Amino acid sequence: MAAHLSNGRVNLNILREAARKELREFLDKCAGSKAIVWDEYLTGPFGLIAQYSLLKEHEVEKMFTLKGGRLPPADVKNIIFFVRPRLELMDIIAENVFSDKTNSRDYHILFVPRRSMLCEQRLKEQGVLGSFTNIDEYILDLIPYDGDLLSMESEGAFRECYLENDQTSLYHTAKGLMTLQALYGTIPQIYGKGECARHVANMMLRMKREFAGSQNQILPVFDTLLLLDRNVDLLTPLATQLTYEGLIDEIYGITNGYVKLPPEKFAQKKQGEGSKDLPTEPKKLQLNSAEELYAEIRDKNFNAVGAALSKKAKIISAAFEERHNAKTVGEIKQFVSQLPHMQAARSSLANHTSIAELIKDLTTSEAFFDNLTVEQEFMTGVDTDKVNTYIEDCIAQKVPLIKILRLMCLQSVCNNGLKQKVLDFYKREILQTYGYEHMLTLNNLEKTGLLKPQTNSRNNYPTIRKTLKLWMEDANEQTPNDISYVYSGYAPLSIRLTQVLARPGWRSIEEVLKMLPGPHFEERQQLPAGLHKKRQQGENRTTLVFFLGGVTYAEIAALRFLSQMEDSGMEYIIATTKLINGSSWIKSLMDHPETQSP
Repeated sequence: MAAHLSNGRVNLNILREAARKELREFLDKCAGSKAIVWDEYLTGPFGLIAQYSLLKEHEVEKMFTLKGGRLPPADVKNIIFFVRPRLELMDIIAENVFSDKTNSRDYHILFVPRRSMLCEQRLKEQGVLGSFTNIDEYILDLIPYDGDLLSMESEGAFRECYLENDQTSLYHTAKGLMTLQALYGTIPQIYGKGECARHVANMMLRMKREFAGSQNQILPVFDTLLLLDRNVDLLTPLATQLTYEGLIDEIYGITNGYVKLPPEKFAQKKQGEGSKDLPTEPKKLQLNSAEELYAEIRDKNFNAVGAALSKKAKIISAAFEERHNAKTVGEIKQFVSQLPHMQAARSSLANHTSIAELIKDLTTSEAFFDNLTVEQEFMTGVDTDKVNTYIEDCIAQKVPLIKILRLMCLQSVCNNGLKQKVLDFYKREILQTYGYEHMLTLNNLEKTGLLKPQTNSRNNYPTIRKTLKLWMEDANEQTPNDISYVYSGYAPLSIRLTQVLARPGWRSIEEVLKMLPGPHFEERQQLPAGLHKKRQQGENRTTLVFFLGGVTYAEIAALRFLSQMEDSGMEYIIATTKLINGSSWIKSLMDHPETQSP
């Protein structure tokens, strides 16, 4: 099932297995038949760690979603609540326990990722704390999503750190990195940029001192850890991603490795039949490198996907044609043994051709092109200091607010803030068109530095853009030679920093680093004697890049591109607090976002 996790440079299956082992141990604590009541948000992340079959082996007979009122009937001895430590969820649990008339049951709570005194206090106030046999925590910090990708899926991390000044997610990050080091060895070098990165590094070093006696004797798998704050590079998530995987996420949203797509494109029409029974349920597909074709095309610029799909189609039809050449029993047997793999490849091709058609319908539209043109003008510094007529028109047409906020924030970031009269004009237009309740959202965007008035300090963005070569004219989308292909010209700032760190090092861009928010630093962790790596000739170094506050699929594609470059000498593993795109990121900063369609 999880073979794709162990195919990369670092075997992330070890992390998954450790998480599964802890889950089994907790389930075995609750002897007898069980029903799990899930906090709905956790079902996706848990699905990546353990399938229903594992739960079934440990006597889990029923599963329900946590909701108010009575629990559904279940003839089981144990009821286990799997929940995040949220006060509002405690009230629902109390309601469930009160309304359950069977006294012969045992109740248990498993807090993910940490126990919370406040939550236990709330249960006590509600008079149900004594009903629980076990109250425990399940430390699910970093979840393996793919062979080179880990995410904490902490949906509010950016908001908490930059808006609410709540550093809980940073503590979880530090704990997650300690777990990682316990499994994969101490990481000798730590680099970082940003306030949050500094906090995480400090917490890690403090935790290491506290556990000084229990040094792990594991040869380090990672050579370097790079901690990057999201607010060091606010620009990248705001721009529209132009890789295949990035566009799937922008348009349909990828959640815990799955995407839901409009069903009509995937209906199997038989000849002679009308379209009377078209499916109405969305088509749900899993997206990861276990699927050969997806691994091949996901990081390509969308303009290069069509050619890759037609090339694959030719290879597959040639493979099927081989059956005519199979004459002997041995040859026929060999062909039959390859059949399941070929059929899977054909079905995978059909799915991705359909997805590509859906995306193409959108990317060839005038609205998409106009939006992209404005984004690229901002990124190259064209007319960033005045009211943009396209944004003005979009507000007049009342297009979804998130689209407008993304463009406004992009303009603000590329101009180091907007002139007061420009900002006031935008705000007035938005409040009059979309409603005054969005005052709170605009205020949030200002607090996080995404949308701000220009101060007297000069705009450093042009200097940063030139020094780090953030804009590349004529980016090659078909056979890329630079990371800028992921945005058709714009090289993500976060990935440029990563690239420069590897070679020639951050000392060469000291001036630019000072222009970006937060401190930059370097720490060394002492390794126990005898655990220093002896590098073989030509062996690549491995860097774990941790994005605090979220990372986009386009940035992941750019890092994979750097890993595959012949002369880079570096392989990257990516970790983050959350996989994001511009819309989900802005949405997390909106107050009452549910009133607004994405």
